Amino acid sequence: MDPLHLRSAGTSLVISFDSREAEVIHWGADLGSTLPDLAILTAAIPPSSIDAAVPTGLLPQAASGWRGRAALRGHRMVDGVTGLDFSARLRVVTVSVEGTSAVIVQSDPDAGLTVSSSLTLHDGGLLELRHTLTNDAATPYQLDELATVLPVAPNATELLDLTGRWCRERHPQRRPIQQGTWVRTGRHGRTGHDSSLLFAAGTSGFGNRHGKVWATHPAWSGNHEQFADSIGDGRTMIGGSELLGPAEVVLAPGASYTTPALFAAYSDRGLDGISEAFYSWFRSRPHHVLPAASTGLAAGKPRPVVLNVWEAVYFDHNLATLIELAESAAELGVERFVLDDGWFRGRRDDRAGLGDWYVDESLWPDGLTPLIDAVTSRGMEFGLWVEPEMVNLDSDVVRAHPEWIVGPSVQSYKDGGRLPLEWRQQHVIDLVNPAAWQYIYDRIDALLRENNISYLKWDQNRDLLEHGHAGRSSVHEQTLAAYRLFDELRKAHPGVEIESCSSGGARVDLGILERTDRIWGSDCNDALERQTIQRWTGVVVPPELVGGHIGPTTSHTTARTHDLSFRAITALFGHFGMEWDVRSVQGAEREELKRFIALYKKYRNLIHSGRMVRADVADGSLMLHGVVAPEDAGQGTAALFALVSTRTAFAEQPGRISIPGLEPAREYRVEAVFPAPGDFDYSHTFTQVRPPAWLADGAVADGRFLAEVGLPMPALNPEHALLLELTAL
Repeated sequence: MDPLHLRSAGTSLVISFDSREAEVIHWGADLGSTLPDLAILTAAIPPSSIDAAVPTGLLPQAASGWRGRAALRGHRMVDGVTGLDFSARLRVVTVSVEGTSAVIVQSDPDAGLTVSSSLTLHDGGLLELRHTLTNDAATPYQLDELATVLPVAPNATELLDLTGRWCRERHPQRRPIQQGTWVRTGRHGRTGHDSSLLFAAGTSGFGNRHGKVWATHPAWSGNHEQFADSIGDGRTMIGGSELLGPAEVVLAPGASYTTPALFAAYSDRGLDGISEAFYSWFRSRPHHVLPAASTGLAAGKPRPVVLNVWEAVYFDHNLATLIELAESAAELGVERFVLDDGWFRGRRDDRAGLGDWYVDESLWPDGLTPLIDAVTSRGMEFGLWVEPEMVNLDSDVVRAHPEWIVGPSVQSYKDGGRLPLEWRQQHVIDLVNPAAWQYIYDRIDALLRENNISYLKWDQNRDLLEHGHAGRSSVHEQTLAAYRLFDELRKAHPGVEIESCSSGGARVDLGILERTDRIWGSDCNDALERQTIQRWTGVVVPPELVGGHIGPTTSHTTARTHDLSFRAITALFGHFGMEWDVRSVQGAEREELKRFIALYKKYRNLIHSGRMVRADVADGSLMLHGVVAPEDAGQGTAALFALVSTRTAFAEQPGRISIPGLEPAREYRVEAVFPAPGDFDYSHTFTQVRPPAWLADGAVADGRFLAEVGLPMPALNPEHALLLELTAL
């Protein structure tokens, strides 16, 4: 059988079938259209080992001599005997190819198991892989794990993943790849604040724009594992799997289980090349929300400027106050007004009301209509906060249906069953229960039918610990039920956008992003923390899908104080908005805020369609990142960059900073946008006797010069930023 060779955007995937199983020969750089006879790759057989060459299987298995993690783990119980068919010997049955997609079917008739693997190498080079296991036998099969994995090259010697906590999500950590297995486990029942958005192996010292990188991401919002498995013969696999609870998936005869998709990207240009592959996939989706000015892709509308009122009023919902906020927001140029928590029955704090999704008549005797009319009459969309997957014990729905609370017991807590520990005074509603699912669907559907709501901020504020349905572990089914809730509501209300929020950034993955229009990156609006959170969220998720807001002068979550310019420039490189009582913003500060809102509106099409560029800056106190316009965008604004100072520098001046990612032969004018030349007495931003000369009138140079030589930059104060526009000449 001829090998399978998929090629796209500088990436090749080669799978051989000579060993009778699907063996991954190569995943990495493009190999061109012609392959040699792959028999030349037959490896030596070392002493004291299996007496045959051990393939690097698409489904690694002990039956072929693989001594690392097997892709498939499970067993049967027949006539009271457990542990049967524990080791499958899967061999290729059929291979079908269409363009850059393929389906490979492998089967073990003796074990009664078949695995169908679907692979698509998308136009931008992103590989999508999933497996479907079918039980062909006449007895049930308990699945313990089915992993999706890929090999990395021997020169991948470093591993990068991400970790974090509430208000400090997605921070990087590195380590050398050594023999053994490095596993990142998520047992939160949701993706988790400490979840790694990507798992990347690369050549020594790989960075933003240099080195070879192989990266994976599991598109799943429930329990999961990601791992690098390096075995004694020097081979390393990276990948992941859904982490299944005890007997969560038992396949009846003829039944199937499909893994979450594993998305994988290769780059020979560092992490920016990984981002390009993911961004290309996101932006090519038919349902992706794109700037109206984008060409060649599905048209959408520009991402509107958002005001979320949480940090302005919290639970104090007063119509007159909220209308004042709406008036102030409209005058600033806000385009979407979002009413947060506190609008529904019994909700005066976070101890009661969750699950009772009816407008509170005591607060809103005429419903939400007066506020919605006040918002929409001023040219803004109206958005509403909901948390459909949660309940408080102090709620009408729980009093009527205590059996709808998720827990480890068969009985409800009213009948003596044990409840999980509370988290923020709330519990999880059992969406696996058809009646509970239907109740939640009906209430959210009614809200959207009865009110002019354009946007839902969909929150999910706790981990799913001891998560069970009818006494059995049920995170798997709960995750699928939540997905179905999103899908059915979107089908019924296609014009409503949904934001995924989960205690901020605890549910950020491609599974939830297939069903939502943006994610809330973090509950932390501290601009310094957000620089890192947004940078590493953005390695996978494009900025138009990441909510970034200007918070109050002193952060609600860190008590750190920042100038408006630093908060605004940070928020600019995302889906821009505010989480602030904007009525209190007056005088010069209000004019400055208007200026930044106007800058966002001017540049948002560029930010939300361009190529992300992150420089490798030697000075660890500085970050330089920006967006470069698509190559077919023509003249005009070609790029927007931010130079960010995160702490005091070692040197007394930053010297010349390179600006990479531009067309080498094209000339550009580089100008400061903020502070602009007229602002250079802006002492909060700079500490210097005199700024570099070019800042006054701009600089002209070609892309090669800017990348190789760079420009001298001003000495920024810590936690301040400089915004630069580059115009193609």
